[in-house]
Parts: sequence; C-alpha cells; structure tokens
Amino acid sequence: MMISELNNLSEKELISLIKKDIRIYFFLDKKNITENIELALIEKNSKLFIHIKNPSEKVKLEVIRLNGDIIRHIRNPSEEIQIEAVIYNGLNIKYIKNPSEEVQLEAVQNDGYALQYIKNPSEKVQIEAVKQSVFSIQFIENPSEKVQLAAVKLNGLYLKWIKNPSEKVQLAAVKQDGYAIQYIKNPSEKVQLAAVKHNGYSIQNIKNPSEKVQLEAVKNNSWVIAYIKNPSKQIKQILLNEEDFPLKLPPNSFEYIKNI
Repeated sequence: MMISELNNLSEKELISLIKKDIRIYFFLDKKNITENIELALIEKNSKLFIHIKNPSEKVKLEVIRLNGDIIRHIRNPSEEIQIEAVIYNGLNIKYIKNPSEEVQLEAVQNDGYALQYIKNPSEKVQIEAVKQSVFSIQFIENPSEKVQLAAVKLNGLYLKWIKNPSEKVQLAAVKQDGYAIQYIKNPSEKVQLAAVKHNGYSIQNIKNPSEKVQLEAVKNNSWVIAYIKNPSKQIKQILLNEEDFPLKLPPNSFEYIKNI
C-alpha cells in the first residue's frame, strides 16, 4: 500500500493497521488522526503518547491507566488523572504540583515512601504513610505523638527514628518489640518491665536492671539468666524451684546461680 493511500482508509481500517504496525500512525495526516486512533496507538505502546499533540482527557486518562509513569509528560493533569497516576505508583506524586490531600492519601497508601515528596503533609497523610511503610517516619519532621504511636505499634524498632519519645510512645514500642528499649535513653522501670515482659532477652539492653525487672525477665525466659550480673538470691531460688518456675534451665545454669 502506498503511503498516499493511507489517508483514504476508514478509521476502523487505520486502527487495524496500527495494531499490526505502529509506524503507520506517523504517516497519517493530522486531520485523519482521531481519538480512537490515538487510543489504539497508546494501547500498542503507551510511551508513544509523547507523539500525540493536544490529547483529549480520555486519551490522557487511558494512558495513565496503562502506564502511570507517563504523568511526567502531562501538563496540568486533572485530579482524576493524578489519582490514577499515584494508584499506579505512589512515587509518581513527585511529578504533581500541589496535589490535594485526596491525591496525597492515595499516593502514601500505595507507597509510604511517597511522603518524602509531599510538602507539609497533614497528620492524616502522615499516619497513612507510616501504616503503609513504617520506615516513612524518617521523612517526618517532629511527628505528633499520634503519628509516633501509629508507627511503633506496627514496628517498635522504628523508635530509633523518633527523637525524645514520650513514655506512652516508649511503652507502645517495647510492647510491640522488647528490643526497642535499646533506643531509649534512661528508660523508666515501667518501660523496662514492659520490655522484658514482651521479650526477656531485652534485659541485655538495660543497665543495672532492678530485681523486679530481672524477675520479670527470667519469668519470660529462664535462659536470660546468662545476661544478668549478680542475680539476687530470690531469682536464684525461683530458677531452682521447678514448682515456681517450671521452664527448663539453660545449659551451665549453675554457673550463673552458684553460691546460692
């Protein structure tokens, strides 16, 4: 077929040809390029969208549904297009100027890391971000206590990203993961007790634990006796009394409770 003959074909015929060979599109007269032909082109290869001049809203929306990353090539996209783009990939919000809260929420619900591209996100957006990816709390300056709690309740170890957490946040963190106590300076006895109740081995991260804390730790797991310096007489007796403490003692346990 001669190139000159292409423009005499019907829309249906042209679409059929484009589906077989996308190069056909580039030989068409502008007046013969319809919305349906453009749709056929991007369906074949979404990246060819950049060759479409003045695409309709329908074409823009369809290409974003096929490949959300194309948002970077769309000027002043509508909110509907923005939402489709961030649903496809939350990180696409970095190509959107002044996204609405609805768009922000869709973005962080898709990928918490999208938070790093949002200026002054609301508390609601921050919470949704940490729910999707707790690690995203590192992108929040001075997160509120509510945001902090949302993060540590999902993963207590992310307490390390929080400066000066309140005791309430500390407790929530160690209750989720006792090892989170390693990120707390001078934890109160209440926090220490919550940590060892969750995981006796967290006593390794407590300096000079009180007898009460030591007791809770060995109740959780008798093997932690190996990490207690100079256990009290009461703790030694409990470990030796199977009626009070029926768990098996660790190997070489008498090394830790000698001279009772």
